[in-house]
Amino acid sequence: MATEETAGGARKATKSKLFEFLVHGVRPGMPSGARMPHQGAPMGPPGPPYGGSPAVRPGLPSTVMEPSRKRPAPSQQVQQQQQQQQGVQSRARNAKRRKMADKILPQRIRELVPESQAYMDLLAFERKLDQTIMRKRVDIQEALKRPMKQQKRKLRLYISNTFNPARPDADDSDGSIASWELRVEGKLIDDPGKQKKKFSSFFKSLVIELDKDLYGPDNHLVEWHRTPTTQETDGFQVKRPGDVSVRCTLLLMLDYQPPQFKLDPRLARLLGIHTQTRSCIIQALWQYVKTNKLQDSHDKEYINCDKYFQQIFDCPRLKFSEIPQRLTNLLLPPDPIVINHVISVDPNDQKKTACYDIDVEVEDPLKGQMSSFLLSTANQQEIASLDNKIHETIESINQLKIQRDFMLSFSRDPKGYIQDWLKSQSRDLKLMTDVVGNPEEERRAAFYHEPWSQEAVSRYFYCKIQQRRQELEQALAVRNT
Repeated sequence: MATEETAGGARKATKSKLFEFLVHGVRPGMPSGARMPHQGAPMGPPGPPYGGSPAVRPGLPSTVMEPSRKRPAPSQQVQQQQQQQQGVQSRARNAKRRKMADKILPQRIRELVPESQAYMDLLAFERKLDQTIMRKRVDIQEALKRPMKQQKRKLRLYISNTFNPARPDADDSDGSIASWELRVEGKLIDDPGKQKKKFSSFFKSLVIELDKDLYGPDNHLVEWHRTPTTQETDGFQVKRPGDVSVRCTLLLMLDYQPPQFKLDPRLARLLGIHTQTRSCIIQALWQYVKTNKLQDSHDKEYINCDKYFQQIFDCPRLKFSEIPQRLTNLLLPPDPIVINHVISVDPNDQKKTACYDIDVEVEDPLKGQMSSFLLSTANQQEIASLDNKIHETIESINQLKIQRDFMLSFSRDPKGYIQDWLKSQSRDLKLMTDVVGNPEEERRAAFYHEPWSQEAVSRYFYCKIQQRRQELEQALAVRNT
């Protein structure tokens, strides 16, 4: 479909341009003159972020750490590792569902590289294109929910027959008896659809009535009726023994979608409709009511029947909601198409094929194209691959920016930067290990000669005594019981 190819091609081209610009337009090497001012202590040194098992601070041996400090239990460490693995797996599963915000370049990078504005323009165009495609898909879905108008086409019907005379020297019984074969075929004229519809798909049933005097009451009818498991075919053929011309009648019942009904003669004369769908018949009835002002002025739900309505519905007054139910007895199956044909067995008769044109209603080919557009997955894999490359490139650019900030800050004030970095790492380690206090100060003796130490020791012993007292009281209470 042209619309599908245009939309998919536009999206694919946009993704390709975005990735190409990121790879070739924003180079990892920054100009030597471009230096970023120090904006506070960075999060960490180049490389992956701080993570893994808890590490010891610089200058603090692991043996100095007191066992009484809060640390994760081994089981908790295992749980943390499992959670980290699950997080990695979930991130891998959700890689395709990254947000549009993950593609945006930071403002500082856009200031350093003015050419990156072209990438942001492409990103805005992609967002607008995605919104347009999504809106069109919703419009197509809504259009498919509504019944689409059927198109009228000409179905050319070919009725032909062949005659096989008897052969006395034939070995089999079939060849020794004269027989004829009738074929009924057809095709749409100027069918624009790529998938040709089978001939039987236009009919609900087909009956061939042969001469009853020749073939008897049990063998003169050939019937085909559609069932849910019917296999569509390109034509029908009937073979019978005989060496005389046979008159036959073909009864073709069209398969209307949606179903159509033949109106009662009185209702047909009133509405000027012979065969139509139920919804069109009800709409014509409502139009007749409005034109003749039959709706009750006080109670809008009722219709005051005129003489024609009274003859048809046999009541002076009725609700409009009752009309669909009352129509059931006034709607009949549509008339079949009747074709009279002579099966000729005269070898000199050259006109053994008859053609008839029948008006049939077919589905609008646009509906099939709309459905195929919604179900199509063309270019989706390539677009997803380009999306992943764009995300990876943006992550690489952000990582390079972090490394650049680290190098610039370190080059200005190496000593101050190292001190700030150690403080930052110390804070991070406290959060990771859930450590309370300042281990660097607590490991010195002067820390315990502060005025608060005596009170802290007293409180500690008091808490221990109270705890022991409760345990003894509970033990005595158990013994007494």
